[in-house]
Amino acid sequence: MHINDDLRPLHRRAVLASVDVVSSVTADDLGRDTPCAGWNLRDLLTHMTVQHNGFAASARGHGADLALWQAARVADAVAADPVGTYSAAAADLLDAFDTDGVLDAGFALPEFGPDAVVPGATAIGFHFVDYVVHGWDVARSIDVGFTLADDVVSAVLPIALGVPDGDFRAADESPFARALPAADGASDLDRVLRHLGRSPAWTPATKSVPSA
Repeated sequence: MHINDDLRPLHRRAVLASVDVVSSVTADDLGRDTPCAGWNLRDLLTHMTVQHNGFAASARGHGADLALWQAARVADAVAADPVGTYSAAAADLLDAFDTDGVLDAGFALPEFGPDAVVPGATAIGFHFVDYVVHGWDVARSIDVGFTLADDVVSAVLPIALGVPDGDFRAADESPFARALPAADGASDLDRVLRHLGRSPAWTPATKSVPSA
């Protein structure tokens, strides 16, 4: 499947899987380590929530305001009610994506630059990759399982493998750490994780190969 195809049915299942795993988070979990370097679980859920808000705004034609993408907007709400706040943001995002014409609409992505605009189908592909990986991040942080259907993972794999690697990934602002070497016999999900700088074996105890 190509990034310009209609990924929304598969994307929806990935986002709903992230909602399911976040539903297991408690207030006591928010200080837990995550596979994202320098982020505890509260930081990660704040990022995930505000990204839903930003992409939803872009789908509705008003995402160019960088303030809509700032984590501080939702940090207090996530800390007070992580499950409810995240679930509401995910539901709003899915509603925004489920509109006629969204695949061809221009999505403003101001985090890439003040004038950054990409086609809706491409933006949904970006979001799809993020929430497959971030769903796994949350699950690893609280040490629960995270299962995605084979067709969801096989659809996201080529998009994830298309994310460039290089020394720039070592920069503080990079969303991903350097890719890890491919492993013989790795599952498609493990291939996604390794390409985006995550060790499939990561646990809060090992903290092996953390990435943002």
